[in-house]
Amino acid sequence: MTTPTRLIVVMAFDKDPETGDILAATEPVQAESADRAMRMAKDLAGKHAGAIAWARTADPNFGEYGEPEILFQAGEIGDME
Repeated sequence: MTTPTRLIVVMAFDKDPETGDILAATEPVQAESADRAMRMAKDLAGKHAGAIAWARTADPNFGEYGEPEILFQAGEIGDME
């Protein structure tokens, strides 16, 4: 039996100038701590239309993922998956 881990992820979004859709500006990046993720997201928020840091428990061996917990969110956010 494996122990679930805590995934902490940061992502930035931009607005498509032609359609106005909110699109991923960066790939999801895993952070080593919640504090680091929030600092990263705050920095990205100043450079993009929006940024988010979130965490959730995960057991990738079984494909099981818990509900995301928002740690920081600013601006416009698109699909996180």
